Order: sequence, then structure tokens, then C-alpha cells
Amino acid sequence: MRILVAEDDTLLARSLVKGLRERTHAVDHVADGESAVIQGVLHEYDAIILDVMLPGRDGFDVARALRARDVRAPILMLTARDRLGDKVEGLDAGADDYLTKPFEFEELLARLRALHRRQPAMSPQVITVGDLTVDTRSQVATRAGRPLPLTSKEYAMLEFLAHRAGAVVSRADISAHVWDGNHDPFSNTLEVCLGRLRRKVDEGGARPLIHTRRRAGYMLADLGTSTAGEPPFDADEE
Repeated sequence: MRILVAEDDTLLARSLVKGLRERTHAVDHVADGESAVIQGVLHEYDAIILDVMLPGRDGFDVARALRARDVRAPILMLTARDRLGDKVEGLDAGADDYLTKPFEFEELLARLRALHRRQPAMSPQVITVGDLTVDTRSQVATRAGRPLPLTSKEYAMLEFLAHRAGAVVSRADISAHVWDGNHDPFSNTLEVCLGRLRRKVDEGGARPLIHTRRRAGYMLADLGTSTAGEPPFDADEE
């Protein structure tokens, strides 16, 4: 997932960004409300972690502004205030869930997973494509029962493709969800990572599951035997 963290507490923000990146997520961070609105509108996030007490525009105002601009990413609101009225205001402003500080990082991760599962067209926790299995909770992928030795970025790319199995996903979509704002969209980093991932997934002469449609994008699917009239795919192109 690509996640926006809007938190002005430097130590907490640093801890959240570090922890989320270690769990394969791409993370952007802002420290004030106006920047949160700008980033949330400009980029397509899979989730937004939003502190209530942001300088400038508070979290309630940010949530309302994002929803008014048709930003549909799930919002997990963080606050040191646990009054019922504050929780109701946050949910009414457009937040999807509410977490009171201090909290355990594992609980935050569990809430993010739950929010992600609620989204339209999102797949279940365990995704199977042919003999490939991707467990999104444990972040482990196996092919024919054999664990795949994936780096964090390779796993993130595979999970993104698995959530959209059977559909062609553009390079721009992969870049937007798997990398953060520091990624250079004109570099060949994506192709290099995809090439490594393809070799690991399709290792040992197994039937190819990662396919390329020229000038369109990539697809994770068990195509079996090609049928006449199907669009051209090239499993070897990177």
C-alpha cells in the first residue's frame, strides 16, 4: 500500500514511517494540515493516517476537505483525545476509523488491513493465482508450496498485482502505489524490480504467471493455454 502519514510529532512520525516502510509500504509524510490536503488530492493513496491536532488545519478540517474533493482513500484518525464527542466528530468529518494515542503499532497495522479489506474490489487476506499464494497478513508468498525469497519492494509489487489479478495494470499505477514521492518515475527502477520478481516467481521452468502487454502494462494471471484472438502478451519482456 501507499500511505500518507499526516503527523506533526517528529518522533512519532519518524517511528510510523520507519515501521510502515519495514512492512513493505510506500510512505509519504507531511506535518501540517494544508500539506495533508494538497498531498491527499494530488496522489492516489491506499490509506491516510491523519492526526487530529495538526498545525494550520486540524485533522477534522483536513478530512472534510479531502472528502469534499472526492478523495476516497480510507482515513485512520489519530488523537490523544478519547472523548466520545471527538470520535463522533472525526467519523462525521469523513474518517473511517479512530485510534487513540498511545497505541501499539501492531494495532495500527491491523486497523489498516481492515480498512483496506473494506475497499471495493479488494481481495481477501490470502490470494491464490494458479499455484502462487500471497498471504497479505504475514507478507509471505509461495509458489507450489515453496516460499519465495522476495525483498520488501518485490513483495509490495507482487501484492499489488495480486490484488488486481487478471487485470492489466499500468506502469503508472504500479509506480503510484508501490513507491513513495521520492521515486523518479523516469528511472528504470520499476522494470529492474519487476524483472527480479518475475525470475523468482517463474523460476525453474514453471508456467509464467507475470505477463506483459506491450504499451499497456503488466498482469498477474494463470493464462494456461493461449486462445486465438486473445490480446498479445509477452511473459519474457521486462
